[in-house]
Amino acid sequence: MARGSLLVHSTKGARKETADRWIAKARRLVTEVRVVAKGEGAMQTEARSRRMDAVAAHPLAELLACPPATGSLLTASARAVEFGTGETIFRQGGPCLGLYLVVSGQLLRRTERLETRITLGSARPGDLLELAAALGDLRHTYSLISQTAGSVLLLPIEALHLAFQSYPLLRMRLLEELAREVSRAYHACTMSCGVRTRRRGTRALTN
Repeated sequence: MARGSLLVHSTKGARKETADRWIAKARRLVTEVRVVAKGEGAMQTEARSRRMDAVAAHPLAELLACPPATGSLLTASARAVEFGTGETIFRQGGPCLGLYLVVSGQLLRRTERLETRITLGSARPGDLLELAAALGDLRHTYSLISQTAGSVLLLPIEALHLAFQSYPLLRMRLLEELAREVSRAYHACTMSCGVRTRRRGTRALTN
């Protein structure tokens, strides 16, 4: 074989070895980044779990606990509202009639922002809905649409205001629950954004 031919093969071999070393190094770096990210993710998950426990919804019996006279007022005024599949129980921006307790059925919370329809999530039996509207300007902050037949229990706003006057601690409890509800929504949004960011970063490293 000619000398020039040997040099060509030698150069090609050296280049291949160098490329292989760089590829191996890049793979090790990706692995190390994933290990570090996994460890940080575990710590962040634990921290988020502690925060979520702190803002977890309190039992309904605890939230609505009040003296017998106030309790009787709320019980006497509460009324059941039945609905079929596909019905709108209330609309965003409409007047809020009170607090809604989901008794049965599957419901979807939906809002419209800047001409964009956004699904906020489902509402399950036992959920207390529209604290923000009932404790604020009495305008619904989202629309509630039924996915199946079911019913809700409405605590009228007039009875709630009377209950707040006779037992102010009830309003304070509901305000605290509203703060926890806002915190849960914020953490859920942060978690979703973090997952999308990590996925984009992992794809960038592996490409």
